[in-house]
Amino acid sequence: MAGITKEQVLETLKTVRGPDLEHNIVELGMVSDVFISDGKVYFSITVPAERAKDLEPLRLAAERVIKELPGVKGALVALTADKKAGAPAARPAPAPAAPHGHSHPHAPQQPPRSAKIGVPGVKAIIAVASGKGGVGKSTTAVNLALGLLANGLRVGILDADIYGPSMPRLLKISGRPTQIDGRIINPMENYGLKVMSMGFLVEEETAMIWRGPMVQSALLQMLREVAWGELDVLVVDMPPGTGDVQLTMAQQVPLAGAVIVSTPQDLALIDARKGLNMFRKVEVPVLGIVENMSYFIAPDTGARYDIFGHGGARKEAERIGVPFLGEVPLTMGIRETSDAGTPLVVAEPDGVVAGIYREIAANVWKQVIGSPQRAAPAIVFE
Repeated sequence: MAGITKEQVLETLKTVRGPDLEHNIVELGMVSDVFISDGKVYFSITVPAERAKDLEPLRLAAERVIKELPGVKGALVALTADKKAGAPAARPAPAPAAPHGHSHPHAPQQPPRSAKIGVPGVKAIIAVASGKGGVGKSTTAVNLALGLLANGLRVGILDADIYGPSMPRLLKISGRPTQIDGRIINPMENYGLKVMSMGFLVEEETAMIWRGPMVQSALLQMLREVAWGELDVLVVDMPPGTGDVQLTMAQQVPLAGAVIVSTPQDLALIDARKGLNMFRKVEVPVLGIVENMSYFIAPDTGARYDIFGHGGARKEAERIGVPFLGEVPLTMGIRETSDAGTPLVVAEPDGVVAGIYREIAANVWKQVIGSPQRAAPAIVFE
């Protein structure tokens, strides 16, 4: 039997009426980013920003009709906000500005900013980030998660890199997650970690071609529509850089804080500063900096080599007043166990480097339990 096509998806979606109740969502131009992989259908529905919450039933209806198509194994439908989508929305006139920055006494009051919505059962969410790629952030994230687990906590890990997911390989997990009632996803699991990644939903070599809003919505669904159960901490492996995913997490998720991963050399530290500054601007506590690939110990002679320099991340942490969480050496074992899907904390739990990761995990958790929760920053996606 031939696979499902984009044309079939769009034709089926014509049965779903739009917000005006006269035209369908395809005719209204609300459907975009249709993407099909391995029998699973992904697309977004663009709706007026002010009606996004009210139109959740529309998203569910679209998801339902696509799941009912022969040959469809699943569907991921995201709502993306656009002030001009579906039907024109009236733009209220701005209230006149009061002098000296004070509120006008007769100006309409702004609605209270909604609080960040947490994940049921998850006590703390930690972001692991880096200013650039290639510094070992994902390897650090997975070993940090396993270090927290080894220290007696209940831990999950979310792979937030939609375009380049790495958790399936790092944790040697294959297959597809199951669903509860066709909606809530059961996370995958290995080594005692609960795991969710876009890599479980699409083939490893599939190129994701989504725009930013689709990525943001898919990320929030992977976060909130997964049966995480009771967790002390959920570690989020961020994509590198300071883009849409990072801002989405900072705006909409009650992060307990962020861990920044850097290598010691100046070039990496310049990019790490960008990540640090971004989290500070959006009022997410920086839990500290990890210096990865800090030094190299030759396995044959035991001689130490500071290949990328040494101590740069510690000095940066001291300079800006954030905790220095620890330094991880560059070893053959980390590379080999990462490639094999058996992270070093579980492959060599009594080894020196596993001990370093457990100590970093303890330092991170110490910061988490002492960090106040922050209010949501005012970030607007246009």
